[in-house]
Amino acid sequence: MNKKDLGLLILIISVGVVVAILNPRFLLPVNLANTSNLVGLFGLSAIGQAFVIITGGIELSVGSMIALVGVLFIDLIANRGVPWPIALALMLVLGVLVGLAHGLLITKLKLQPFIVTLCGLLVYRGVARFYTQDATVGFGFGQNFPALNWLTGGQTFGVPHSFIAMIIVAAIMWVVLHRTVFGRYLFAVGKNEEAARFSGIRTDRVIIGAYIICQVLTVGAAVYFAMYTGSISPASQGNFYELYAIAAAVLGGFSLRGGEGSIVGVVLGVVLLQELQNLVNLLGIPSSLNFAVMGGVILIGITVDQQWGRFRLRRRDAEAARAAAR
Repeated sequence: MNKKDLGLLILIISVGVVVAILNPRFLLPVNLANTSNLVGLFGLSAIGQAFVIITGGIELSVGSMIALVGVLFIDLIANRGVPWPIALALMLVLGVLVGLAHGLLITKLKLQPFIVTLCGLLVYRGVARFYTQDATVGFGFGQNFPALNWLTGGQTFGVPHSFIAMIIVAAIMWVVLHRTVFGRYLFAVGKNEEAARFSGIRTDRVIIGAYIICQVLTVGAAVYFAMYTGSISPASQGNFYELYAIAAAVLGGFSLRGGEGSIVGVVLGVVLLQELQNLVNLLGIPSSLNFAVMGGVILIGITVDQQWGRFRLRRRDAEAARAAAR
């Protein structure tokens, strides 16, 4: 855990203490379990988004993919009689293909990531609405999938399985990002893609790999969201979820210019976002101000972080100048 992660952890604890003092219901086990469940749901997509951001890219189609995968997955298992493990495998293949397509468009045709994924946002949302004829998709009366329900909605010792899944994925992705050659390549591409290419790194493959990882984790999040809600409106499911993922990554120390960030940071960013969401509910703040409160806090946090970074840079330059003058 670096200093930035430690600062974020202190902020999370401080906000939690204030909210607990103002409303003791914050510490009720049911409230903590609900918040942990949401952290797990949003955490999966945020970790995927972080892999794209670290290359200097962005993935705006996350919310629409959550809607598309959700309607397809529920339709396959509830209406088509497809066993859920096969349906899940098909959705993961879809995620790989979408990530591959985005990566190829960005690296081979040199299209801007913003444009490619913005088009994806529109296309996948449109396909989801067309597939269902704009109708809500859900489970029929009496339909039950015990193993799937246990995996996605169950708890172990009071801890939601979605949160446990997010922790397992975060641990794996931490190893991938911070302890493998591929992870070092991701940082190198994000810092300076041209320099990385001249040093022998196959930057195209690295970027494509990042988009595939992002979409695979988005599929995982989509299945958890689908089982959590139980029914999906293709017009509204997943709306703005890509912004939650981007905000969590940026709050966690990922630079939108690429080349910076840590998995611990993005997980803490998700925790802080959900804590703020919980704060809005528990303190009786009108839900219409939800986005305004979260946006304001994120803006303040990022501004303080940027100014602190500049202060440290100026201090380091001053110390270097003093050392050179001796």
